[in-house]
Amino acid sequence: MDFQIPKRVEQIDRDIQRNELKYHNKRVAVVKEFTFDAAHHLHCYEGKCKSLHGHTYKLVISISGYVNEIGITVDFGAIKEMFKKEIDSRLDHRYLNEVLPNMNTTAENMVVWIWEQLDEHLNTNGYKAKGTRLEELKLFETPTSYAILKREWMENE
Repeated sequence: MDFQIPKRVEQIDRDIQRNELKYHNKRVAVVKEFTFDAAHHLHCYEGKCKSLHGHTYKLVISISGYVNEIGITVDFGAIKEMFKKEIDSRLDHRYLNEVLPNMNTTAENMVVWIWEQLDEHLNTNGYKAKGTRLEELKLFETPTSYAILKREWMENE
């Protein structure tokens, strides 16, 4: 393969027309990953997690929708803003047993609560009206231990 330096940068309305920016009408998922640090402990559990301890959680958010007129489903920056507002500001460097609703702060419970917060954000900010929806969340407690929640499970249960 022969690599070359472009002779000129493509310009809108000269080299590519605005009506060409949207290439398709397919549903596409975009995925963004985030981390936050928090402490918790589990009730009615006989094991290490009974004691107060912390994790660097990793949250993987998958959102699908249809591309707009310039070929974007959901801007990655908008997903970051949503995470910062709805999740990070409420959970990062917090004691989860204190800030989450009364529940055992397992990854399985937390991923459902996170889904509810993000889904409500999509609804109140007009994304759902455009066909944009959460598809999947993965919440990692450790690099090898995580909980998954999928859209069809939330809608069909």
